This record gives sequence, C-alpha cells and structure tokens, in this order.
Amino acid sequence: MFSLSLRVILNRTAFGALALILCTFAISPAQAAKEKYFDRSGRLIVVDKPAADLLRTYDTQNRKPSENFPVPPPPFSEGIFPCSDCHADMEPNLERRELQDMHTDIVLNHAEGQRWCLDCHNPDDRDTLRLVSGEVISFSESYRLCGQCHGDKYRDWREGIHGKRTGNWNGDKEYLLCAHCHNPHDPGFKPLKPMPPPQRPGGGMH
Repeated sequence: MFSLSLRVILNRTAFGALALILCTFAISPAQAAKEKYFDRSGRLIVVDKPAADLLRTYDTQNRKPSENFPVPPPPFSEGIFPCSDCHADMEPNLERRELQDMHTDIVLNHAEGQRWCLDCHNPDDRDTLRLVSGEVISFSESYRLCGQCHGDKYRDWREGIHGKRTGNWNGDKEYLLCAHCHNPHDPGFKPLKPMPPPQRPGGGMH
C-alpha cells in the first residue's frame, strides 16, 4: 500500500515538473513569428510576421512541393498556338505513322522507337498535353510531362539546379520551361564550336 501511494506521488510530481517545464519554455505564436535574413550589406534583419505566414514559408512537415510553378509563356505561344486553329475540325488519326501532309519539318529524335506525337499531345484537344495517366495538362505545365521520364532532371529543375530561373534571389522567381532550352522533338544540344577568347582592351597581352 505504501509502495503504491509513493508511486502515485512520484508520478504526480514528475507530471507536475514536466508541466512546469513546458509552461516555462512555451513560446507564444507572436514571439516565434520572426523572420531573420541578411541584407546585401551583411546586416541581420529581423522582421515580425504572423505565425501563419511563417508556417507557409517554412514547411516543417516536409510536404511535397506544389506542382504549379510560375513560368513565362511557352514557346510558340504566338504565331503557331493555339493548335485548334487548324485542328478544331479535323478528325484525329490515331494511327502511329510518319507525318506527310503537315508538320513534315518536325523530325522526332526523342525515343522515336517508343514514342510518337499522340503520346504527348492530346488527340481530343490539341491545345493541351496528356500525361501517361491520361490527365490533361496545359503547355504551361509541360515540365510535368517531361518529368515522367526525366525524373532526376525534373527534381533538379524544381530545386533550381537544372535549367534557368529569373526573378529575385530571395523572393519570387520564374522558371523557364524545358522547351525554352530544349526542342522537345529533338532535345539533345548540338555541338558548339568554341569561340576565341575575349580580346584584352587596348590589345595588351598578359
């Protein structure tokens, strides 16, 4: 009996001590909501922010990043697009074949043994693309289409390692699409002839 009572007292004491510690070190949302960064001159800047804003900025739960990225207009947005200007009244021909009537200037050099036009282009709406899953996406989300096969490049592109981003170094950015640098039908870069080194002003030599 004495042993049981002592155990209860110790348990209550431990619980009370734990509660006291938690209360002592608890931080209110207002105190915790501070954003810290260094400006261009190296000064530490501390800005008070609502806790909700900080949670959106620093996602502690490591959620999957959004699939929607700010991008400029896709290539061929003017002049060729929308494709429905020509394809709206055409009956889609789903037969895998070499194009002979139109688009003969397009030479597929991109997994041509396994892929062809309608693996990526939506036959029911030529103004959109289609994923392997059947999901229809816009040309502004074409990175998702490329990422189906090129997952490592897609991962690096999201993190800013592969491709190009413009905008603020510590703020809003815009991502160039894969098709801004790669021809989606022939994505490999062609060899570049080396250019001569720059000339030193005044013609001087090192």
